[in-house]
Amino acid sequence: MPKEISVYEVLRRPLVTEKGTHLQTQNKYLFEVSIDANKPQVKQAVEKMFQVTVKSVNLMTVLGKKKRYGRAITKRPDWKKAVVTLVEGDKIQIFEGV
Repeated sequence: MPKEISVYEVLRRPLVTEKGTHLQTQNKYLFEVSIDANKPQVKQAVEKMFQVTVKSVNLMTVLGKKKRYGRAITKRPDWKKAVVTLVEGDKIQIFEGV
């Protein structure tokens, strides 16, 4: 059973990267999302926060890198990335002009 989380806790931040900027030409947007989020929750959160219609959602878990601090080896936390595809004609304004 998926964990219940608020739609405002699902989306963490938009990912503004070179690849993400290129994907905007295909009407796709990147977000860092909660590690507990699933596809229906991400779709609902994007539609509610940006008043757009979501066509599809792809999720991927990014494993944290191992880092060294002297002799100690630590690991950065894992996180989840979402690629959200919108229907033709919809745009998310916070990404425009970045």
